[in-house]
Formats: sequence, C-alpha cells, structure tokens
Amino acid sequence: MSGARGGAARTLRVPGRHGYAAEFSPYLPGRLACATAQHYGIAGCGTLLVLDQDESGLRVFRSFDWNDGLFDVTWSENNEHVLVTCSGDGSLQLWDTAKAAGPLQVYREHSQEVYSVDWSQTRGEQLVVSGSWDQSVKVWDPTIGKSLCTFRGHESVIYSTIWSPHIPGCFASASGDQTLRIWDVKTTGVRIVIPAHQAEVLSCDWCKYNENLLVTGAVDCSLRGWDLRNVRQPVFELLGHTYAIRRVKFSPFHASLLASCSYDFTVRFWNFSRPDPLLETVEHHTEFTCGLDLSLQSPTQVADCSWDETIKIYDPACLAAPA
Repeated sequence: MSGARGGAARTLRVPGRHGYAAEFSPYLPGRLACATAQHYGIAGCGTLLVLDQDESGLRVFRSFDWNDGLFDVTWSENNEHVLVTCSGDGSLQLWDTAKAAGPLQVYREHSQEVYSVDWSQTRGEQLVVSGSWDQSVKVWDPTIGKSLCTFRGHESVIYSTIWSPHIPGCFASASGDQTLRIWDVKTTGVRIVIPAHQAEVLSCDWCKYNENLLVTGAVDCSLRGWDLRNVRQPVFELLGHTYAIRRVKFSPFHASLLASCSYDFTVRFWNFSRPDPLLETVEHHTEFTCGLDLSLQSPTQVADCSWDETIKIYDPACLAAPA
C-alpha cells in the first residue's frame, strides 16, 4: 500500500482491493474507514481499512481481513473505536480499532449478501440497520447477538438503508424494486412506499437540515429529491451522470448541497436550490466509484473510493468557496 500526496488529493493505493464504501469518523478528525473486496466483490475476501491523515498523505492505522467481500461500513455513534461492516456472506461484523484482532462479534442472519449498514444518529438509541439481497431489512442492538426485528416488503434486492438523523427509530431503504421505503421500528410494516425511479435505486440519503427531505440515486443516472409530505412528484431531479449512481450523500454543512458518485467514474457536487445545480465534476478515478463521504469536521473535505484500488481524500473547489 502506498500513500502519496498527488495534486490536491491525498491518495492511498490498495493493491488487490476494490473500494466499496468510505466513511469519516464522527469523532476523530481525518480518520476514515474503507470497506473493500477482492475481485470486485465477486469472489475472494474483504478488508476493512482504518486510515489516518498526516502531512505526507494517508496511512493505514488498522487493517482487518474478513473471509468475504466487505460492502459497507458505519462508525459507532457512542464509541470512537467501534465500527460495523457487512459482507457478501450475509453477516455483519463488529470491530474495535483499539484491538488488532478479529471482530468482537459477528451477526449471522441474512441469507444473502448484505449491501448496506448504518448506525443510528439520534440520541437515546444505539441501533444498526442492515439491508440485504435477501430482500429483508434487519435492525440490531449491537450489544445483542441477534436482530431485534426484520422488515419485509421490498420485492427485490436492497442496496441502501439509512437512519433518519431527525426522527428516532425511523429509517429509509432503497431497492432494485425501484422504490424508496420509509419504516419505523415501532411498527413492523412500511410507513411510506415511493415509486422513486423506473430503474433500480442504488442509494438514498436523508437531508441533515430537513426531516422530510430525502434523495435517491438510481441506475437511470438521475438523482431525485423527495418530500415525505407529498411523494407524488420529486421536488428536484439532477441529471448529468452517464452511468448508474452508486452513492449519494447530503452535506452536513450546507442545507441544499449534496454529492454523488457513479459507475461513470466521477464524483459530482450539486446545489439543488440553484437553476444550474451542477457545481463541479471530479474525474480522478479510472473505475467504478462506489464509496463517498463528506467530513463531519471539515466543511470542505471529501473522501471517496473506487474499484481502481485507490482511496482519496480531497477538498473540491466548490466546497472551498460554496456559492
């Protein structure tokens, strides 16, 4: 692994590992977790990388191997050392960066690949939600070895599950069945079903500044915003990507700013409140770009990872001086 300061981006090359997800620590400035897989996630093992930044670039603080590809990662919201990953073998893994050993706990209930995992962000609860290709969503208490509840209703694989940052116990899921669904842990049935695209929906995120606003990204190359008070039509549509949108993230610092990454190798930054919403296109990968996150500590810092075996942290121009 080599980490070099290349242009404006700090880059870490991870030979033989294809990046699936990147998530900044909510506690430690500059610390980043990256979930990776061998052989594009089709076969082989996976590695969880925990990275730190210094003047020379990116360096590996911890590296944990798993016997199947790792597809997503989420940081604990109550312990700066703890993370959860999910895998192609249907399991979730709980890791402690203070220990160099294997996972503290493994949760095995899903019957197919787990593609998404997220730790709840509202105070007063510590729950993890997972979405699987077995068409189910599960909610877990990380201190207990089995799930608290299972949510069914999607009619195809689930690609994305995300907690509301506003409403305790509320989460969203996006699926190959072309829908975005809103759920509540207090009721096992679905609350809202949104036919979001006429294509598989690969990603969703919740606006940090508006409890009713979500965004979806789909195989049809579009991003759509949804107001939960009226879901008949999207409140915005963002066009520009030329292949499927793999991940979308709202900014933690700007109410109308979001970022998306795609199988077109690019990362794009948008302000959906503007008539010309595309702010910037970053083209620094040579393969599918799957992982994306915006720092919670720095208003300008972004991380991404790609199947080109690189992880990058950078400050796009549009965030350095947002319009």
